[in-house]
Amino acid sequence: MKRTIKKVAILGSGIMGSRIACHFANIGVQALLLDIVPRELTEEEQAKGLTLDDPQVRNRIVNNAFQSVLKAKPAALYNKAFASRITLGNFEDNMADIAGCDWVMEVVVENLEIKKQVFEQVEKYRTPGTLITTNTSGIPIHLMSEGRSEDFRQHFCGTHFFNPPRYLQLLEIIPGPDTRPEIIDFLMHYGDRYLGKTTVLCKDTPAFIANRVGIYAILKVVHTMQKLGLTIDEVDKLTGPVIGRPKSATFRTSDV
Repeated sequence: MKRTIKKVAILGSGIMGSRIACHFANIGVQALLLDIVPRELTEEEQAKGLTLDDPQVRNRIVNNAFQSVLKAKPAALYNKAFASRITLGNFEDNMADIAGCDWVMEVVVENLEIKKQVFEQVEKYRTPGTLITTNTSGIPIHLMSEGRSEDFRQHFCGTHFFNPPRYLQLLEIIPGPDTRPEIIDFLMHYGDRYLGKTTVLCKDTPAFIANRVGIYAILKVVHTMQKLGLTIDEVDKLTGPVIGRPKSATFRTSDV
């Protein structure tokens, strides 16, 4: 079948989710950005007399995340006007809206059980045949699809973006055991042609490729640090911009 992407759903509005939504908006794709509903009122909300049922409270987490990404440097959007292509909501009130999306991407916290709970909700509302992917940076893909329907498993895989997704070119595509080959072919092409990425096909091994290499590199630096008696600050000064790497260097990257 010929597949086009007109609207995506991004489930999770944290640092990665909000920026991935922005990058889809950059290429003209409508994005539905959802997150959890708060369980407690803030002091400010209490002072205003709001309740947990008020829409601005229910969407507080996604609203705050979106306002933060609009101020991000480097900018997540090519043009701030593109923000109008992103619709905000929450998992409880708006999950049914994913039925109108061509691609549903999970970008919640790196916790297998939480991800599986999200996918259980996705299965209730997604339109059969639509793409479902996870932005996990290392949780095995086959574990996340356990217990899901055949159609879900056939259209499910990993699509691992790197932060910030507008600027970092790598996009790892990780098939699950039941992913249809044409789904992988489509994502490899779409990532390259439309998202401007260097798409890399990965095996479903822990941490895939980039993070598997990155973890080894960080541990190697730690061993060298101990051998030479260097401090954390000294290591970050030596492994950051001075050698062409990001300001986060070694230990600040580990903190992320």
